[in-house]
Amino acid sequence: MRRSVPMLFAALALAVVACEKKSQPPPAPATGTPPAEATANPSPTDSDTLWLGEVGSLTGSEATFGISARNGIELALKEANAAGGVKGKKLAVRVYDSQGKPEEAAQAVTRLIAQDKVAIIIGEAASSVSMAMAEKAQAAGVPQITYTSTAPEVTQKGDYIFRVCFIDPFQGRVMAKFSWEHLKLKQVAVLTDNKAAYSIGLAKVFIEEFQKMGGTIIADESYSKGDTDFRAQLTSIKRKKPQAVFVPGYYTDVGIIARQARELGLAVPLLGGDGWESEKLFELGGSALNGSYFSNHYAVDNPDELLKEFIEKYKKDYGGLPDSVAALAYDATKLAVDAMKRAPDLSGKSLRDAIAATKDFPGVAGKITINAHRDAEKQAVVLQVKDGKTEFVTTVKP
Repeated sequence: MRRSVPMLFAALALAVVACEKKSQPPPAPATGTPPAEATANPSPTDSDTLWLGEVGSLTGSEATFGISARNGIELALKEANAAGGVKGKKLAVRVYDSQGKPEEAAQAVTRLIAQDKVAIIIGEAASSVSMAMAEKAQAAGVPQITYTSTAPEVTQKGDYIFRVCFIDPFQGRVMAKFSWEHLKLKQVAVLTDNKAAYSIGLAKVFIEEFQKMGGTIIADESYSKGDTDFRAQLTSIKRKKPQAVFVPGYYTDVGIIARQARELGLAVPLLGGDGWESEKLFELGGSALNGSYFSNHYAVDNPDELLKEFIEKYKKDYGGLPDSVAALAYDATKLAVDAMKRAPDLSGKSLRDAIAATKDFPGVAGKITINAHRDAEKQAVVLQVKDGKTEFVTTVKP
């Protein structure tokens, strides 16, 4: 999640406002107000332009998520416009910075609906933020598609709220099963962010599933997002002598936790979820992360042709490899465009019904079928961290 001064992207009629360029973005206003020069470009009421809305944390401690998502969305719309757009209209996205804060995200959704008149809202990454957005979108009857919010409660906000990622119960089962069957672990400790719905949900399911398999949770500690000293919790965990520590937090905390764990002599593997994924993880954690594992939505070394094509396009436009947030935001946008084409009209209800009817959609992070709970049924992968990189270990299907 992140922020920066809004810039304009005009390639192939894609107008992106209230966002920042991908390279060294300057700070953006918290209000998300479009820049003055935006008046020379299509407005949300332009009859030749069909608008989507995006809310992402373009600034802040988890800014890589928002920037990756923005890149994936832009790429998807660029391709859609090159193919003729939707119903004779070009596509554009209005982007607002959530700063990683639920209250900012809720205000942004209100603007997208009331002022910008968007057809579909894409976002957010964090479950707590997506839930704040969902309340506004559901009340207004505007479909929202989140790309990486895995807490089950997100889509439970209403029948206009969807996701293209797996959910925490599945991800929790994946890591519990991997720990028990693949790593042959019997005693594991847990360190949870008690302020994040994502972390709490993932920990809950992991504990339940690991215990069902016969494992023992010998320590259950917690911290709060923004903490910088985890030594007390890690010291307590070390005394219990676990074989591994499950840390279902975000990369901003995990990297520091890994370093402090190693400093204290706690050398067992760390385990986690998709919130780990970011290049910043390796900057923060360095070699302390070696031998750790986490579940994720896709692996860049997967030989799938559709994924390989996406990776090459992304590298050409943005440089570097796309993370799973970029891939899932790309998939969410492509799915939204597909639903717009299939819907008889662009009313909220018609778009909602079209999204809900999605089956076997060919996403770059795996085929997507939207189930009765508006969640995506798809597989997960487990990756291992080695010397600043991740390596594919195994795939776990629903």
